[in-house]
Amino acid sequence: MKENTAWALVASASRIVGFTGAGISTESGIPDFRSQNGLWRQHPIPDLQDFADSEEARAGLWRLAFELWPTVRDAQPNAGHDAFVELHRQGRLDVVITQNIDSLHQRSGLPADKVLELHGAATEAACLHCDDRIAADEAYRRVKEGEQAPRCLRPRCGGPLKPDVILFGEDLPPDVMKRAEAAVKQCDLLLAVGSSLEVWPANELPRVAREAGARLIVVNRDDGPLDDIADAVLHDEIGAVLPALVRRAEGGA
Repeated sequence: MKENTAWALVASASRIVGFTGAGISTESGIPDFRSQNGLWRQHPIPDLQDFADSEEARAGLWRLAFELWPTVRDAQPNAGHDAFVELHRQGRLDVVITQNIDSLHQRSGLPADKVLELHGAATEAACLHCDDRIAADEAYRRVKEGEQAPRCLRPRCGGPLKPDVILFGEDLPPDVMKRAEAAVKQCDLLLAVGSSLEVWPANELPRVAREAGARLIVVNRDDGPLDDIADAVLHDEIGAVLPALVRRAEGGA
């Protein structure tokens, strides 16, 4: 289904939920995880249990995160992120539910309460024992100075610090997931942008929205598992097609 259908759906919607994945951020220079050349195929990522049990696993994740952090820190929002800001300006965006850990939606200008980060945020590190948090820059300064796997500095704690992102085997934050489920059940349009729609349980949310009566638009470069149930599917560059879709919808609403 082509752009004519998609813009008409956007134009008629009053309560829109965005659902975004790595594809929206690759255009800002942040590598993805699941493609043929994605990070998960190139580097072993420990699950939560391995990270908790193994100093070697912790050191390995911190090495990878240390290498990736400057790219995430210095990335700038792109036109795809700006399109959601425009929907917010129009008063038609409920929330953006994102699988991304780069906080680019907030940096693009969306209020923090309009962004639900299902998989955490790379901007902090959290202690596995006491949940105390420090800024990512502080954690990576300590790694640079020789700490292979930083630990919590709170008195009587000393637990392992973890980049505040969700690992395999780790539950999604229940409060965030609860808000996300409520949002998709109440929206009239879900815009799924740049997601493989393969990562459970986040990938169930667009299906829940569809079953609750919302229209579904998929914008992604590649085919996906929900293309068959979507009302419109656009296989194109996100930074080109999404802003054009939003602008045309505003003019035609």
